[in-house]
Amino acid sequence: MGDGPLLASETGIDVVSDFRSADVAAGGEGAPLAPLFHVAMAQSLERPLAILNMGGIANVTWISPDGGTIAFDTGPANAMVDDWIRARTGLNFDEDGILARQGKVNEIALAALMNNPYFDLPAPKSLDRDAFQMKLVADLSTEDGAATLLAFTAASIARARDLLPAPPLRWLVTGGGRHNPALMAAVRQQLAAPLEPVEAVGWNGDALEAQAFAYLAVRSIYGLPLSYPQTTGVRQPMPGGVFHSANAGCTG
Repeated sequence: MGDGPLLASETGIDVVSDFRSADVAAGGEGAPLAPLFHVAMAQSLERPLAILNMGGIANVTWISPDGGTIAFDTGPANAMVDDWIRARTGLNFDEDGILARQGKVNEIALAALMNNPYFDLPAPKSLDRDAFQMKLVADLSTEDGAATLLAFTAASIARARDLLPAPPLRWLVTGGGRHNPALMAAVRQQLAAPLEPVEAVGWNGDALEAQAFAYLAVRSIYGLPLSYPQTTGVRQPMPGGVFHSANAGCTG
């Protein structure tokens, strides 16, 4: 998204864009790209460690004691619940999970959601926000649908835990989902492991993704890899990104 050359020209700031295309062209998923930054940030933390990003889609970065990494999308995070709440109430999201807490999980719908073949795929893997069928909860009340979709997020994260080489000593959570106490409680219950927002180790969860892409931009300028086989499934470590000089003017 966005026009790198135009942005550089209009702002007078050098821009790096198009981080994913080289990875996809080389057989990778093109996502997630933040794991390299997670590894850099976690140098002083005890490992194995899992960093869970609960944005629209949830993804996990698992870091071994020696710095090895596995990363993949676990399933939905906020996207399905937000879409459900918006369609049913006109609100943008279920603040603090209030509606979900008033509802009851429909176990039949939850089992159908968890039956998606995505969960049987090996890591690394990625998906988009429209990968799952909202029609499976269409007949539920607003509250029961919210509760079921929230439970789906938590259950899919727990399912992803089984793909990790070793249980993490702790889970650090970034992304908007960490602000939802109902979601955090549901994930914590499913994982039965220490789960904390990234602020617990001094990171800024609201800035982490922007910081990650700034870090990737520097790596791109130096021709360093942005993705690896164990993070996106690309065949070999892959540089990426396109540099646009502010002095070059708009070329497109």
